[in-house]
Amino acid sequence: MREGWKLHPTPQHEPEPLHYVPPPHRHTSPEKFYIEACDDGADAVLAIDRVSNEMTLTGKKDVPPSANTRPICGIMGSVRLVAGMYLIVITKKRNVGSLLGHAVWKAVDFDVISYKKTVLHLTEDQTQDNKTFLSMINNVLTTDGFYFCTDYDLTHTLQRLANVSHDFQEMSLLERADQRFVWNGSLLREFLAQPELHKFAIPVVHGFIVMKPCRINGKIFEWILISRRSCFRAGVRYYVRGIDSEGHAANFVETEQIVLYNGGRASFVQTRGSMPFFWSQRPNLKYKPKPLISKNTNHMDGIQRHFDSQVLIYGKQTILNLVNQKGSEKPLEQAFAKMVSGMENGMIKYVAFDFHKECSRMRWDRLNILVDNVAETQDEYSCFLVDTEGKVLSQQKGTFRSNCMDCLDRTNVIQSMLARRSIQSQLQRMGVLHVAQRIEEQADFEKIYKNAWADNANACAKQYAGTGALKTDFTRTGKRTQMGLVMDGVNSAIRYYKNNFSDGFRQDSIDLFLGNYAVYETDGSTPLRIQKDWKFLTLPIIMVVAFSMCIICLLMAGDTWTETLAYVLFWGTAAAVTAAVIVFNGRDFVDAPKLVQKEKMD
Repeated sequence: MREGWKLHPTPQHEPEPLHYVPPPHRHTSPEKFYIEACDDGADAVLAIDRVSNEMTLTGKKDVPPSANTRPICGIMGSVRLVAGMYLIVITKKRNVGSLLGHAVWKAVDFDVISYKKTVLHLTEDQTQDNKTFLSMINNVLTTDGFYFCTDYDLTHTLQRLANVSHDFQEMSLLERADQRFVWNGSLLREFLAQPELHKFAIPVVHGFIVMKPCRINGKIFEWILISRRSCFRAGVRYYVRGIDSEGHAANFVETEQIVLYNGGRASFVQTRGSMPFFWSQRPNLKYKPKPLISKNTNHMDGIQRHFDSQVLIYGKQTILNLVNQKGSEKPLEQAFAKMVSGMENGMIKYVAFDFHKECSRMRWDRLNILVDNVAETQDEYSCFLVDTEGKVLSQQKGTFRSNCMDCLDRTNVIQSMLARRSIQSQLQRMGVLHVAQRIEEQADFEKIYKNAWADNANACAKQYAGTGALKTDFTRTGKRTQMGLVMDGVNSAIRYYKNNFSDGFRQDSIDLFLGNYAVYETDGSTPLRIQKDWKFLTLPIIMVVAFSMCIICLLMAGDTWTETLAYVLFWGTAAAVTAAVIVFNGRDFVDAPKLVQKEKMD
């Protein structure tokens, strides 16, 4: 087994593993943390000095008998807050399945432990700031979707792992991991600098993983869906759009569909990501803020960087742009198409499909127009396929890069349809499906497949937009329903509230967790203590009072109708004018990020 953590589950949470491995423990003394390694027969212990923060290797015999001991599942890393350093550990995990014989775990509970024994050295303001920073770290940790494996690299696709050198395979998981998908990469920086400590560091991915045993024609195979969310330009809907100067796209997700049968394996990879040029769509209390394309940046440089990276990693690219080709989304589609054309790159193909126009009036069958249009390209790209003897039969030579505005709802629907077409071919080539059989006719598998892709949509949407995905009724059932429309309305309302009144905190939380913002132990003020403008509190109070008085005047009529009308008009006008002023100054009233200076957009 490769180096890493191997913690057996507790009986009340999970079944016992096939081979019992004593759990690693964290021992705490007044001076140090002691973390046990868990390789079979390993005696190594990681000692972390709570004063100097120094990390060294020692043995179990050096752990003081008086140290407080408790089992943990692994180390997420460490982070500096106002009070000093904090150690983040995984305290509970749940098994989600096995990938090529390696157990895959979902981290379900965490603990954030202070190196310092007390916070009495902090001022009142510093104590409050430290509590806020702690709540930010916990906000990210409680966002569902952290997965890890102690002896397998979850950050790479099957095809990448099949094409690496022997030296690469001998590297530690931390060294070899694709840094795009290691969400605790910043937290593990100190571990990365000391190779002897790598056995204690677990690369953790964020996104969605489902593993299901399935049966078709009496043949049992494993069907796996893995979505890896990039930690580069990560954030929340509206506050993170477009790309950064390095070409990293907002809400970039790599989704891999895997089939394992009788020793053979197949993989089909797709990506999603924000339109890769410089644009923004900041919340301003309007239901749908107007997207703005930057006028003062070199878009071609950014988009070139993005697709150079995409082609290098994935091969040929087919862009599926699903945004509206009218209204506020139209300029974005036109700009994207023009930039792709300007690159004159034969490796990149652009396909625009107005999802909402084509599927209006519940005509969801028209999605097959797009699938049929790219069918020849999908056949050309093929998939990664290995037979039962380990011989590579085909490699995937390109990927579909799908996007809508959020890269969530419309995107997931199209990705699930392309993935279904791929698995149809894979199962036939692997001998599970007969040549004349259609995957849609396999009722049991179709139910598993549709629900998993809908769950994938919900997971990605909650991580980015704060609610479940829209249009999942189509993904689950293959048709649009009235109840689905109602649920979409509810989720849209919740998104509106979160995007305007809580996403600034969420964005700050992600930036702190990923190391985009660093906290220093100083006496100076932090961005958290920036005072709001006077109108932030005054105008909403005036509006509420005026609206309340308007209602009171209606309920408690005056002596004459003209008197009542005058009062209602006065207070109603006051409420309306105040509301208009608030909306006009909408950006001053939304919950905006405080920790990182975002790029300014025209």
